Amino acid sequence: MPQYNETFELSVEDVDLIETALRQTKSELAGQMVEEGDVDERADQSLRQIHDLLGRLHNQKVFYRPKAQPYIGG
Repeated sequence: MPQYNETFELSVEDVDLIETALRQTKSELAGQMVEEGDVDERADQSLRQIHDLLGRLHNQKVFYRPKAQPYIGG
């Protein structure tokens, strides 16, 4: 039985492209649901999965914070 590959070699640009594609797909699905006016169960499930995956990608990022001076967000 085949096994899953547990190591991936993706660059930052690859992950950015994946995120962009997921955001565009999410936007298109949401737009279709708004236009149709009813909730398609499959489209709703897809939107939830995309939203969850984007959240997991976001949580794995390491954001820059300067160490020499106080951090001022914004």
